[in-house]
Amino acid sequence: MTTIKVGLFGIGLATYWPQFAQLKERLEGYQSYIAGKLTDDYVTVVDAGLVDDVVKARSAALLFKQEDVSIIFLYVSTYALSATVLPVVQGCKVPVVILNLQPVAAIDYGWFNGLGDRGLMTGEWLANCQACAVPEIANVFNRAGISFYQVTGTLEDEEAWLEIAGWKAAATVAAGMRHNRLGVLGHYYNGMLDIYTDLTLQAATFGGHIQHLEMCDLAAFHSQVSQTEIDHKLQQIHQEMEVLEECPPHELVRAAHTAVALDKMVAHHQLGSLCYYYEGTTDNAYEDLIASVIAGNSLLTAHRVPVAGEYEVKNVQAMKIMDLFDAGGSFTEFYGLDFNEDIVLMGHDGPGHLAIAEGRPLLKPLGLYHGKPGKGLSIEMKVKHGPVTLLSVVETGHGRLKLLVAEGQSVPGPILQIGNTNSRYKFPLDIKTFVNNWCKEGPAHHCAIGIGHIADNIEKLGHILGIATVKVC
Repeated sequence: MTTIKVGLFGIGLATYWPQFAQLKERLEGYQSYIAGKLTDDYVTVVDAGLVDDVVKARSAALLFKQEDVSIIFLYVSTYALSATVLPVVQGCKVPVVILNLQPVAAIDYGWFNGLGDRGLMTGEWLANCQACAVPEIANVFNRAGISFYQVTGTLEDEEAWLEIAGWKAAATVAAGMRHNRLGVLGHYYNGMLDIYTDLTLQAATFGGHIQHLEMCDLAAFHSQVSQTEIDHKLQQIHQEMEVLEECPPHELVRAAHTAVALDKMVAHHQLGSLCYYYEGTTDNAYEDLIASVIAGNSLLTAHRVPVAGEYEVKNVQAMKIMDLFDAGGSFTEFYGLDFNEDIVLMGHDGPGHLAIAEGRPLLKPLGLYHGKPGKGLSIEMKVKHGPVTLLSVVETGHGRLKLLVAEGQSVPGPILQIGNTNSRYKFPLDIKTFVNNWCKEGPAHHCAIGIGHIADNIEKLGHILGIATVKVC
């Protein structure tokens, strides 16, 4: 998992400190509390303290640049001048989230008005007037062309902290995509025009490195596999899948052998994701290899190296995003519509995401791979019942990328038992409206399915990346 640094600075007005005893210390205590809440196993907080003049603002900007923070959280502790805010954000050029968090839901009016000392009363008000400076900051950011986002609530507001957690997660995913190494093996499925993409656009939008691979790479690693490695891989296959008795022993050995070769190739190139497709001429050695990758690619996908078939670059990017959000990310497409039950059937042949399966995924023999060369073992599984999110990385006709997302439910019921991943999904919209609205956005026919409802976090990722996000439902 990617780790990131986030910047945190509070703002205040230096004029207040000699006027109101303990006000500064109280606000610094609130900021310390926020810093503690922001910190986790994947996030290190770079706290620039309470910035109350322009000199400190420039020091904060330098600190954040030196520490290479991925996102800045601006805590509005009390009223502050926008001149102490702008230099920090201008100097860093990373997303900024304004934290408009009051200490309490409301001031106790009776207690407050009973203090009897207007100086004490003003100091107490200043400790609770976070919202006062937000319009000024927003005005200046807008006029300076700086994108910003807001979280409004209280220090103990669970809803606000969920939103903040979403921003942290989105920043972590953006960093993960910047550092990802995507392997592309083989070539596109011939004639599938919707999946073709501009690799430069992918790199420009998400960052990362794209490593072009050859079938001879995989063949070379295949030749290095030992019997001991095959035996260990067979044990893993039996641990993580339900291997049907009808699977021929030689096919299991073939799948395990290729799975070890895939592991070696991924490790050698330090890949974080992979897409592949190959046909070649009939009965060649590479066809034998490519027909035996499904089990190994399913294991890789389950262990944080998502793999997409049909050389679907855009979709493996979507799968990686889902993986980085800890949602899974399995390769899928529309399989059919059940108008009687208002259900969308979705699945795909080839690798499945074993870690998000409902029950144990089945390893089944297939006498042929429909639309593809060869035969061998395939995965049949359902996605866990419960909330799910669909994600598609869409390349528009204007040479841009956008994120297309929908939330629904994976529900029990019969599936098509054809040795493919296959699940039943129900959406808030009726299936006619859902399919029409999804398709009019122009996605490729593949998408990624993950567990949980994470559309809000994906939208935050879109903001960080500077690309549009469309939520169908």
